[in-house]
This record gives sequence, C-alpha cells and structure tokens, in this order.
Amino acid sequence: MPAQDTPKTTYMAAELFKMMAGVDMVQVPARGEAAAQSDLLSGRVQVMFGPIPTSIRYVQAGKVRALAVATVTRSDVLPDLAPVGDFVPGYEVSGTVGIGAPKNTPAEIIDKLNKEINAGLADPNMKSRFANFGGMILAGSPADFGKLIVDETEKWAKVIKFAGIKVD
Repeated sequence: MPAQDTPKTTYMAAELFKMMAGVDMVQVPARGEAAAQSDLLSGRVQVMFGPIPTSIRYVQAGKVRALAVATVTRSDVLPDLAPVGDFVPGYEVSGTVGIGAPKNTPAEIIDKLNKEINAGLADPNMKSRFANFGGMILAGSPADFGKLIVDETEKWAKVIKFAGIKVD
C-alpha cells in the first residue's frame, strides 16, 4: 500500500483502518499522489487509500476497482460504493477545508461571514461543482466547525499514537 513521504490524509486513512479493523498492511513510501497511483495501476501495490478527486478517473475508466468510500455517507459521484463505516463501524475520513478569522474578530463580522458562506454553499451550482469531483458540503456554525476540529484532533492523536508516528 503506497504511503506519502509525510503523514497526509491518505496515509492517516490507512493507519486508521489498520487500527480499527485490526489488520496489518505495509505502507510503501511514494513520492506523492501520482507516484502512488502509478504503483497501484502497475500492480506494485495491492491497495490504496486515495482521494476521490484524483482517483475517480481511474475508477470510471475501469483501471482500478473502488472498494468503498471513507466518508460517513455514500458519495454522489460513486453512489454504488458503501462507506467503509458500514463494515468497520465508526470509520470515517474526509479532508476538511474551513475558513477562519483572527481570534479577536468581532462576533457580528463572524456571524455575517458565516451567514454568507453558508448561503453560497447552499447554492445548487456550488453543490454541483463540489459533487462533480467527489466533494461534499458541510455548512454550519463556527461552533460546529470548532467541535469538528476538536473531534478530529482527538481521533488523529489516537491514530498517531497507535502508528508510532514521530515528527522528524
């Protein structure tokens, strides 16, 4: 299984799977996503935890067989694939992009930004654009995003400890 040179989402997704499923897989270092996909396409590795946006073309072309999605729900772009969590309860991995502001930004500005961002994310064209490359929109409040950050930090700290990952 290819691994990135640094602990990135795909590497960590595999480590989380190993931890939760109780399986042992050897991560094979690769110099980036393209090299990891090349290793999978050529048969040098048997499995890869890859992001939908960069993997979808190979799945659609029949060059690789997608087994599951790592999100909590099915993906609009790959609706026939069950989430890994259906087989490994509690498993979920998704890359998250959020918007932040300086700590002392007035609450009324934060509220206005949040309202406008959520309105943009609710636009059907925006949803469609995200869905086209396998993305999902998660609108919410600043408190929701703060909770997500806390929860994700706790989850990944456990994976880092389990995998014995150290900062070089």
